[in-house]
Amino acid sequence: MRIFLNDDVHEIDPGTLAAALEALGFGGRKIATAVNGRFVAAAARPATRLADGDRIEVVAPMQGG
Repeated sequence: MRIFLNDDVHEIDPGTLAAALEALGFGGRKIATAVNGRFVAAAARPATRLADGDRIEVVAPMQGG
């Protein structure tokens, strides 16, 4: 299935947000996620099913000042 991750197209196997993040190299990282504009908490990622064409946004916290 085709998804958009931060506006880049990726082909992944159907599954969950957690599985997609793992496959795309984000496993274990402290990040914030949204699917189709809706925030998805870390605890909800394993139960969040993805569909073809979904748009995923990933934001990593930044340090500094």
